[in-house]
Amino acid sequence: MVNINKNFSKLQNNYLFSSVNQKVSNYTSSNPNAHIISLGIGDVSLPLPQVCINAIHSAADEMGNSQTFKGYGPEQGYEFLREKISKYDFKDLNISPDEIFISDGAKCDISNIVQLFDIKSTIAITDPVYPVYLDSNVIYGRGGEYNFDSNFFEEIVYIPLSEENCFVPQLPKEKVDIIYLCSPNNPTGTVLDKTELSKWVNYALCNKCIILFDSAYESFITNDNIPHSIYEIENAKKVAIEFRSFSKTAGFTGLRCAFTVIPKELYIDNIPLIQLYKRFKSTTFNGVSYITQKAAEAIYSFEGQNQITNNISYYLYNAKLLKDSFEEMNFKVYGGTNSPYLWIKTLNNMKSWDLFDYILEKANVVVTPGVGFGKNGENFFRITAFNTLENTLMAIEKIKKIF
Repeated sequence: MVNINKNFSKLQNNYLFSSVNQKVSNYTSSNPNAHIISLGIGDVSLPLPQVCINAIHSAADEMGNSQTFKGYGPEQGYEFLREKISKYDFKDLNISPDEIFISDGAKCDISNIVQLFDIKSTIAITDPVYPVYLDSNVIYGRGGEYNFDSNFFEEIVYIPLSEENCFVPQLPKEKVDIIYLCSPNNPTGTVLDKTELSKWVNYALCNKCIILFDSAYESFITNDNIPHSIYEIENAKKVAIEFRSFSKTAGFTGLRCAFTVIPKELYIDNIPLIQLYKRFKSTTFNGVSYITQKAAEAIYSFEGQNQITNNISYYLYNAKLLKDSFEEMNFKVYGGTNSPYLWIKTLNNMKSWDLFDYILEKANVVVTPGVGFGKNGENFFRITAFNTLENTLMAIEKIKKIF
């Protein structure tokens, strides 16, 4: 008799953003005339850059011509895109095109990559944390049992992020095998400078562990001392895998394109990990469409770079407006600089979901409750800068009226 994977039953409640959507849906059903503004889920509002649209049209024409039609593409991605990524995103870092793997989303790569490692590998994640890091490992069987007294999975090593450590992760006291790091961080909006990131690379070297480095929001970094890539740290290629995405950089949330970097210097059990990943991708993935990859390639043109820079500046301006406004309302705000996310402490220790309900009902604005990212997210909430400027300003005015 077939049985389901019982690890699914260990997942706590629904996926965070599904819960948010359900609450909003319930509210709008009862209040059909409410004008809801979302500062919650991190979807973008600006359209694709024009260079990407032009590339999509051109590639579609190619697909309609028998002389230029493309069938199955390489699982690792077309070389024309991997060469551009190598040249522009990793300038002076010596990341070659064959160390880059094109995918349909960083979320997919981050959750699937752990299938390369032994099931007994010890996982370390921050708390609060982007839910996919935790949930994917629970599904694969690495979480152990959920302890309702501690609100933690027994076999996961949690690295607490708090006001006391300014939401900067501290090295674990015990030895771990796989470490998830995200900078700029989702949800807290905080960043790791070179000194802090070097500590983690040195820890990984000494303990022979792997860092899974999520830098999906690196394009929002404006401070020169904040690394855009973990490979800016000496010897990081021996211990780190990096994930990036075009979703927020170029508005690809609906088009879907990202990439993962696995350096040739990264070995486990004397086996180059890049070989295992190539085998894994060829078995489980058919590749990203030619049309999508041509759109991504267009980003690296002169016009493309200007257009995405304008979009990023637009969102960073929203972030500044939000940060300044919430601070004026006497909220304690983290992030919002070098990041499109703001992590805000509730007033008077209000619970995260209570604040979510209050702002939704009184201001018709959606935020994300911090506790949805982990136990240490209680009494905080996350907002994003990805809505339009008009809606951002309107949301600020609505929230000011209730606080």
